[in-house]
Amino acid sequence: MESVLQFTPASTRFESQGFEPPSRWLMLAEARAVYEAGAALALWPLLQLTPRGDGHAVLVLPGLGAGDRSTELMRRFLRSRGYDAHGWGQGQNLGPRAGVEARMLRKLKSLHQSSGKVSLVGWSLGGVFARMMASLQPDMVRSVVTLGTPFTGSPRATRAWHIYEKVSGQPSDDAARRQLVTPTPPVPTTSIFSRTDGVVSWRCSVEQPGVAAENIEVLASHLGLGAHPAVLYALADRLAQRPDQWRPFDRSRLGAWVYPDPARPH
Repeated sequence: MESVLQFTPASTRFESQGFEPPSRWLMLAEARAVYEAGAALALWPLLQLTPRGDGHAVLVLPGLGAGDRSTELMRRFLRSRGYDAHGWGQGQNLGPRAGVEARMLRKLKSLHQSSGKVSLVGWSLGGVFARMMASLQPDMVRSVVTLGTPFTGSPRATRAWHIYEKVSGQPSDDAARRQLVTPTPPVPTTSIFSRTDGVVSWRCSVEQPGVAAENIEVLASHLGLGAHPAVLYALADRLAQRPDQWRPFDRSRLGAWVYPDPARPH
C-alpha cells in the first residue's frame, strides 16, 4: 500500500507564523519526565477513582522513535479503568515507512470487527497517525485523544524534525497529504498539550474548538505526557464519555494549577 501520510502540519511558512521550536532550556527541562512518571505511580490509588470505561477497545500509538514500552504505563492505567487497551505492535515508530499505515489500518479494522468503535490515543507522532486514521475511517473510530501532537503550524517547529527526516526517509515539509491530519477529524477530538513542552512547539498542538473538539492544557514535559497524572486523569474522563453525549472537559474540578486555561492569550 502506498504511503497515505506525510508528517506535515498545516503550514510551511515557518517564520511568518511565528512558530519556533521550544527553547533550549525547555528541551533540557525534559528530564523532569522521570519525576512525572514517579508522580503517576505515587498517585495510582487516587487515579483509580477516575471514571470507569465500558470495555471498548483503545489503540495507543507511540511517538517518534518510541515503541509500545513507552506507552505501557498508560495502557496499564486504561486497563485498570476497564478498557481493552492495545499497543500498536510495530516496534519503534520511525514514521510512515512502507507498510506502516496499512498495518495500522488493518489493526483498527480488526479491533472494530471484534468490539465495535475504537478510541485512538496518540502521543506526538502517534497522534498524527491517530488523526489520519480517524479521517480515513471515521465509522470505525469512537474518539481521538492526542498528546503533544504537532498537527498545525510549521513542520519544523519541533526539536525532532531532522530526526524524523533521517529515520523515516520523508521530508518534513512535504504538504502533499497534510489534509488528512490538519483538519479536525469527524469524531470527538481532544488535544492535550503543554506550553512547557520541550520538543514540540505547543502552538502546533492547539485544536480549533468546536462542537466536539477541544484542547486540554497541562503542565508537563513532552516526554512525560504519557505518564503524567493530569494526563491520565483527563484520558479517563474523556474516554468514559458516550459518543452521543460528548461534553467539553471540566477543568474546574481540579483547578487552574492542574489544568490551565488553554484559551488564555498566546
